[in-house]
Amino acid sequence: MAQTPKTVFSEEKNPRGIPKAPFIADVEEYLGGPDGDVEATLRTFQDAIAKYRYMDGSLTQRRASLEEKIPDIKKTLDMVEFIRDRKAGKSKSEDDEDDLDDEEDDGEPQPFKTTFELNDTLYAEAEIQDTDTVYLWLGANVMLSYPIPEAISLLQSKLDAANLTLSNTIEDLEFLREQLTIMEVNTARVYNWDVKRRRERRLAKEAEEKEKA
Repeated sequence: MAQTPKTVFSEEKNPRGIPKAPFIADVEEYLGGPDGDVEATLRTFQDAIAKYRYMDGSLTQRRASLEEKIPDIKKTLDMVEFIRDRKAGKSKSEDDEDDLDDEEDDGEPQPFKTTFELNDTLYAEAEIQDTDTVYLWLGANVMLSYPIPEAISLLQSKLDAANLTLSNTIEDLEFLREQLTIMEVNTARVYNWDVKRRRERRLAKEAEEKEKA
């Protein structure tokens, strides 16, 4: 009697809840005996592989988004810190002279010139006065004013969170690809076991027929 295929995913999971794929060392035992249902088992394996691949695709997109987002957060944080340091008399213009033209004299601080991106190919020049507040984009069509210390704290927390998420995403992708490899090996082992079983049964049947003849 054919046995019902076991659940593919094990109880063990990674820290983000992705289930681990068990390696099948003994195919016959896993199938429940020599008459185990190979076709049903292979279908469950293919379903598991499809789920792993879907998760892999989603995490790959998340990784690409984070790798694009993190440099933008870092540049914004650097700019806000520059404004803070300039106002406090700790200008970092030597590190930024390629992007910023800091013009000051012995009197009142002069506005400094910079360029900012309007879109992928269009930039505009602006003069920035010393200020205690900055405006940050928080999402689509949402901009809020923040005191500079709060803006720095917010941006730093966003940068830390994004870096942590990216690290976890890369770890999850590596874990997923290991599970995909295990499932592909399991699939090959079950298929080869079935081929061997069919051949042995065919040879046994042929031998039996020869004896009868």
